[in-house]
Amino acid sequence: MKNTKMQENKIFFTHAGELVRIAPCGKNAIRFTAFPAGRVDDENFTLLPQNAPAEIAQTEKYVEMTVGCLTLRMYHDGKVFFFRDGEKILEELPEYAFENGIREYESLQSGLWRARVTFCATENEHFFGLGHDQRRRWDLKGCSFDLRNLNTQCAVPFVYSSLGYGFLWNNPSTGTVAFSNNHTRWTSDCTRRVDYVVIGGSPKGVAETLADLTGHAPEMPHWATGFWQSRLRYETQEQLLEVARRYKRENIPLAAIVADYFHWTEQGDYRFDPQYWPDVPAMTEELHKLGTKLVVSVWPTVNENSENYEMMRDRNLLVRTTRGSDRVFRFYGWQALVDSTNPETREFVFGKLRENYLDKGVDSLWLDESEPELYPVHFDNLLYYAGRGDEVALLYPYCHVQMAYDGYRAMGKEDMITLTRCAYLGSQKFGALVWSGDIPSTFESLACQVRAGLHMSLCGIVWWNTDIGGFYGGDTTSEAFRELIVRWFQYGVFCPVMRVHGNRERHIESNMRLEPSGDPNELWSFGEENFKILKSLVLLRERLRPYIEKHMHIASEKGWPVMRPMFFDFPDDPVCWTLDEQYMFGDDILFAPVVTAGQTEKAVYLPAGEWVHTATGKAYAGGFHRIAVPLSQFAAFVRKEAAVLEAFSETAET
Repeated sequence: MKNTKMQENKIFFTHAGELVRIAPCGKNAIRFTAFPAGRVDDENFTLLPQNAPAEIAQTEKYVEMTVGCLTLRMYHDGKVFFFRDGEKILEELPEYAFENGIREYESLQSGLWRARVTFCATENEHFFGLGHDQRRRWDLKGCSFDLRNLNTQCAVPFVYSSLGYGFLWNNPSTGTVAFSNNHTRWTSDCTRRVDYVVIGGSPKGVAETLADLTGHAPEMPHWATGFWQSRLRYETQEQLLEVARRYKRENIPLAAIVADYFHWTEQGDYRFDPQYWPDVPAMTEELHKLGTKLVVSVWPTVNENSENYEMMRDRNLLVRTTRGSDRVFRFYGWQALVDSTNPETREFVFGKLRENYLDKGVDSLWLDESEPELYPVHFDNLLYYAGRGDEVALLYPYCHVQMAYDGYRAMGKEDMITLTRCAYLGSQKFGALVWSGDIPSTFESLACQVRAGLHMSLCGIVWWNTDIGGFYGGDTTSEAFRELIVRWFQYGVFCPVMRVHGNRERHIESNMRLEPSGDPNELWSFGEENFKILKSLVLLRERLRPYIEKHMHIASEKGWPVMRPMFFDFPDDPVCWTLDEQYMFGDDILFAPVVTAGQTEKAVYLPAGEWVHTATGKAYAGGFHRIAVPLSQFAAFVRKEAAVLEAFSETAET
């Protein structure tokens, strides 16, 4: 084929104003990159390309590369097809008659490009992944999405297709993706290239390659698999300590307790306010004696009144703008943002975090607002160290959690985990524990979180959780919320991390001028009967920890998430692709959360085999079953003969 050359196991092709590079990228993985400027740019962003053997063949009409089960074929006009084991899975769709141009580029005044690539729609193809949001959709087919990060919306540009492949859009710019009935289209608002990776294989096989290409999660610390207590917010050191003491008196294991925002003197000071938190080392020492870790919230916002603002501004450690003020988020005044894409910023900010938190006994950090949150949301107005905002915006949460990871490593700290509200491809390798943001306290929201967690799990982000009970709108005195909190706790048992949090409707007084807390949010705060149920759920979680840690090790080693869509383990069962209200929790537990108010019966589908209902011990064969779920029970099944079944006995040792 003309205009084609082979070099170092790669194919290079020039055509109609673009240079194309095709390269093996890993097991069953091929990377396709097209440069509209006609020259190679070797930027990988967060991708970790792997060496893999490839077979290259060429005819007069096309050139093709085969890596494992995957083959890419490109014709003389630049059009691309992908095949898995000989079956076509992807075909580029030209936008013009006579195929005059395949990929679309628009030159921008910045010297960069708006670019898109379009593929033919395939009947009965289904898509899953793309991070999390409150989309209320399981199958993404027929949907379109903005590739941008907001509170409760985390764009991780990877999807798994029911045709047996994964698609990784290697571009951290803002943009859109549409899985329409007439085409599939990926669009970048501002870029230097079209860049994507296709991975052929089963869900488990693709997950393994994805972990190789974006990074493996570290081993989750033992303490993090237990129960975390949080609320918005503990106002004083003594208030937080008294909660931890009561958990000890109630004989409820408390792995971690969280000090939320506005414990500080000013946004950007990165230290406790001594008026309310007078002796942090003494506080952490007591917590550690109680067997509890302390996690502290940190925001990327910097107020002009902060002791660090002028220095950070003058050293360009803050996010800059193309127009207007550098204050781009409003919360108790207009705030600037730290530029976490700048290595110097990361070093400076972590130095403050170490000095004022970690060196005083704080165990872990909660990096809130890590999208980062903006108002208004004008990405093209942002100037990062790494590039224009609309070119690299999705990188921010990745770099922000990298700050903590690199800092922990420099300290020699091994039990690394960082709670964060957003993520990007590869965030998992920095110990990112992502949560779904400030969601409402409703059953509808609970149902959304079940889907959100499963979508996220397919994107390589294997540590994920929600605010148990939802974040806002919960009246702790109402029977409706007390039902919801039980159902959400049941779901929380079967999440990678079990953490309660929320800003409950206020029924108590507060003396705080800024950000007073909502109502109490501890297990004993929702009525006596609920307290018994919630305590039993925390004790169940405690008994499940060896099982969870076994599967956390698998997640670290292989990239298989602990929380898995049903088709992940049963890809040959067509029913499993349709199930969005049940999932596998590790190899042996099937859990179907109750996500509807007043529900006392749950429809559950069991794949082929024998399954034991954990509440009754009754064995069930594969198929659909209706299971009784009074408030004190839930629908969970364990594979027959699996050792973890013993953990569901209340007499089992905790």
